[in-house]
Formats: sequence, C-alpha cells, structure tokens
Amino acid sequence: MKKHINIPIFIPHMGCPHNCIFCNQVKISGHSRPDFGNIKSEIENALETTDPEKQEIQLAYFGGSFTGIDREDLEYLLRLGKEFIDSGRIDSMRCSTRPDYIDEDIIRLLKGNGMKTVELGIQSCSDEVLKINERGHTAEQSERAAKLIVNSGMQFVGQMMVGLPGSDEEKEIQTAEKISEWGAVGARIYPCIVLKNTKLSEMAESGDYVPMTTIQAAQRSENAFEVFIRHGVDVIRIGLQSTDSLTSGSDVACGEYSESVGEMCIAIYFDKLLRKQLNGKDCLGKTACVYANPKRISSVAGYKKENKNRIIKEYGLFDMKIKGDPNVEEFELRTTIVAR
Repeated sequence: MKKHINIPIFIPHMGCPHNCIFCNQVKISGHSRPDFGNIKSEIENALETTDPEKQEIQLAYFGGSFTGIDREDLEYLLRLGKEFIDSGRIDSMRCSTRPDYIDEDIIRLLKGNGMKTVELGIQSCSDEVLKINERGHTAEQSERAAKLIVNSGMQFVGQMMVGLPGSDEEKEIQTAEKISEWGAVGARIYPCIVLKNTKLSEMAESGDYVPMTTIQAAQRSENAFEVFIRHGVDVIRIGLQSTDSLTSGSDVACGEYSESVGEMCIAIYFDKLLRKQLNGKDCLGKTACVYANPKRISSVAGYKKENKNRIIKEYGLFDMKIKGDPNVEEFELRTTIVAR
C-alpha cells in the first residue's frame, strides 16, 4: 500500500467573512495570503521530493474556506490541480472549508476537477456552542454538507474542537458521534487554544472563559478519539500543527499550548484500554504481557512510562511487559497474565 502524503497550499481566511471568537487563521497556519503566481512552482518544488511509485500524492488546499473564495480564484486553483492529476504527477486533491459553503453546484465543481477529500470545519454539533462562538452556521448545515459530500462519492473528513466556550464533554462526544454517523472517513480533533487578537482572548482576560490545561485538553480530546476509533474513523490529527510562534507562546494569549497533546491523548486511551482488560483478573504478584502494534508500544507505556508504572502499582503486578505484534491493530491490545 502506498504511503499517503499531502502537498499543502495554505489559503488562510480567504473566502471566510466570519471571525469566530477563537480564530486567527494567519497565526494558526503560520501563513499569510498566498501569491497565486507562485503556487504552481511551489507544487513543482514539492513534487521533487516525492516518489509516485511509493506514495499517494494529494494536493491539499488548507487553512481557509476554500469553496468560499472568489469563484475565479477557486476555478483557477481547481484547474491547476486538475492539470497535475491529468499529467499523472499527483493522484487527487483535498480541501478544507465551512459547512455553509457546500452546495450541489460546488459539489459538481469539486468532483469534476478531481477533488477526492473534503474536510469540513464543523467544530461542534451543538447549535448553542456554534452561536456562542459566532460560527455563522448551524449543525443542520453541517449534516447537509457532510451528506452531499458522501453521496457524491468524495470522502468526508470532520474537524471538531474541544474546550470551546459553552461546550462540555457530553456535547463533544455527541459531536464525534454525529461526524461518525454522517459517514466520515477521517477526523481532526483540535483543543481550543486562546490566540492573541481574538475575542476569546478578551473573554479569557475578563474571566468569562477559563482555558484548559494541557492535561484537560488531552482528556477531552480522548473522549472524542475513543468515539472515532470505535466507529472506524481515522483520526488524522490531534492538536494544532506546531509552529515556532505557538511553541514559543508568542501567539498564545493565555493558557497552555503543547505539541504533545496528541501523544498524551493516545496514552490516556491506552491506559483506559489496559484497565478494561485487567479489571477482574488476578494480577497480584504476576506479570502482564501486553501485545500491541509495534507503532504504538511507546503510547501504551505512556509518557515517561507513566501508564506502565501506574498500572503495575495499582494492580499489584510484579511487572508489565509490552511486546510488539504486527497482527494487533494499531489501537487495540491483547493482554495475558502469567506467573512472574
């Protein structure tokens, strides 16, 4: 199977008249308005580092509301991508957009030019949360857009946020359930970050919003992650892509940002799974042999082996051995208890 790679072209805030209270697209993506004249050469340069025989190459228009940009610009970018598809140099395209910028006409335009995957910034399926955060669309519009994408034969990926003003764990679980129910093949989970020069930063400063800690962000992300895994939805990303300004904190108004939140989320998931498999078993003084997919051994052990050390102590184990087994699915475990 070929490895999937994206050639990302960022179009921050283009096509979006809304200014959600948490949003500062330039700071999120680290890019300003693109120079359309340079996009073709940017793609050409990226292709020099790819191997079509081993990689599925997708041109990805990220960072803005792609289908809401000026129609002439939209058609130019689609034609440009189609040229690379027709020449066999890339396989397909993907884009990110808003649910209210998807209709039958847009679907025909995207599909006809080789678009394969459409990511929708749904954020929440609670109309109350959407209103508080000034999203400018409803949950019903999200559902309609998702179904239009799926029914067209394109792939639907749902983007959601945790920790938004007005949200809670139950609403976030419901959002993940809805995204799965609507036919998503993939999902992104973004813990809310308080960026500078946003309305949310003003709310945090006045005390109307309390930012999550990193561990809270990981725990709430894990709730959604668990839903997606149960439904067979591929979780593409947890947490914003790291940039120098995010990592240094220069773009963060208050609260925490950690590029490790995704790793922490997955470690929490495996901690829960381990407990489910160990509960009710005679563990005292014995060894737990845990078989995991080789890619996830460190996630099972946890950050600084916290999962392993905590489980040994709480269950009275003599030891816990985590072994790689390629026959175990990436987010599954097989656990046996043996004498020490």
